[in-house]
Amino acid sequence: MKHHDILISGGGVAGLAAAAAFGAAGFSVLIVDPAPPVTAATDAGADLRTTAFLQPARGLLERAGLWDRLSPHATDLVTMRIVDAGGADGGARVTRDFHAGEVGSGPFGWNLPNWLLRREMAARIAQMPQVDFRPGTGFAGMLAREDEALVRLSDGTSARARLVIGADGRNSAVRQALGIGARVLRYGQKAVVFAVTHDHPHGGMSTEVHRSGGPFTLVPLPDHGGRPCSSVVWMEDGPQCLRLMAMDDAGFAAAATERSAWVHGPLRLAAPRQVWPIISQVADALTGPRTALVAEAAHVVPPIGAQGLNMSLADIACLLDLAVTRPAEVGGRAMLDAYARRRHPEIALRVAGVDLLNRASIAGARPLRDLRATGIRALHALGPVRRGLMRLGLGARG
Repeated sequence: MKHHDILISGGGVAGLAAAAAFGAAGFSVLIVDPAPPVTAATDAGADLRTTAFLQPARGLLERAGLWDRLSPHATDLVTMRIVDAGGADGGARVTRDFHAGEVGSGPFGWNLPNWLLRREMAARIAQMPQVDFRPGTGFAGMLAREDEALVRLSDGTSARARLVIGADGRNSAVRQALGIGARVLRYGQKAVVFAVTHDHPHGGMSTEVHRSGGPFTLVPLPDHGGRPCSSVVWMEDGPQCLRLMAMDDAGFAAAATERSAWVHGPLRLAAPRQVWPIISQVADALTGPRTALVAEAAHVVPPIGAQGLNMSLADIACLLDLAVTRPAEVGGRAMLDAYARRRHPEIALRVAGVDLLNRASIAGARPLRDLRATGIRALHALGPVRRGLMRLGLGARG
C-alpha cells in the first residue's frame, strides 16, 4: 500500500489546483475522482460555466505552475458594472462602474472557461511525477489513525496519507464519512448558464443587471466567430428557469436580450444552455481527524461577485502555507486547528455577504427594488466606501 503526503478527493477545478500546488511544493499527492475531467467544450458533460480568478488567486496559480498555462486564454476583468433595471419598464435606470485602477494596478481578475481550466490543470499534473491522478477512481471511506489516514478507494485498493483533503463538492463523500453535517439555505432559485455574442464590445467589463429573481451577469470572454462574446449566468426562480430552458433558441435569445436591459445590444446564443441549482451551504466543521474540507465540500455560495472559487483557492492557499511552514506537522491536529481558525471567520463573512446581495437582487416588490437602486447610488457616491467594497470583494479581510 503506497504512502502519500496528501490525498485529494475531487478532480474539479479546486481539487486539480490543490494537487498542482502541493505537488509543486514537493509533497507527494494522490488525487482521485470517480469521473474523468471533461476537457473539451464539445464533449458530453462539459462544464460550460466560466470562472473569474480575482487578483489574490494569481499567487496560488503561480506557485502551482499553472498561471503561465492559463494566462494566454484569460480575459481581463477591468471594470465591474452594476445596473439596476427594477423600474416599471425594465430598462437600466441606475448604472454604476467600479474600476480596477482605483484599488491597484492591473485588472480585478481574469475569466476562463471551466472546461479549459480542467484541460490545462490536468495537463500540468500529467507533467508532475510527484502527483498521481487517478480519474475513474473515487473515495469510498477512511480510517484515521494517530499519524496517518487509511483511505479505501472505489476500485478496491487502499492508500495511506498524512492529510486527506475533501474537495469533492457540495455532497462531499469525505464530509459524510466524517459525519460532518452542513447548514443549507435554499432560495427557490436556479441559474441558466450559457454564452452569447453581441454587437457592443465588452471592453473587459463584467456587468450585473438586477431586476428581480436574481442577477443577470455577463462576464467577458474572447471574441467568438469575430464577434464580442460573454458568458452569462441568469438567476431566476426555479419555475421560471424551467420555462426558459423550454424555449427555442430564438425565443430564449430575445428573452435574454430583454432581461439584460440591452447593455450589449442584441444577444445571440453561442453555446448550449445549462441549469444549476442555487443554494448557500456551510459545513458544520472544516476539519476532522487527518482531514480538511475545502471548496464546495466546505462552503457553497450563489454565483455573485466571483466569490465561490476564489474562496476555494483561499482555502487551498491557507493549507499550503501551513504545510510548507511546518512540513513535519502536515495533517496533524495543530495544523488542522490553525486552518479552521484562519478560514472559518472569512468563510462566514463571505457567505453572509453573498447571501445578503442575493436576497437584495431577488427582491420583487417595487419599494424594495427602489431601495436597492438608492443603495447602489449611495454606495458608489462615497469614494472610501466604494474602494473598501472593491477591496473586500477582491479578498481583503472585513
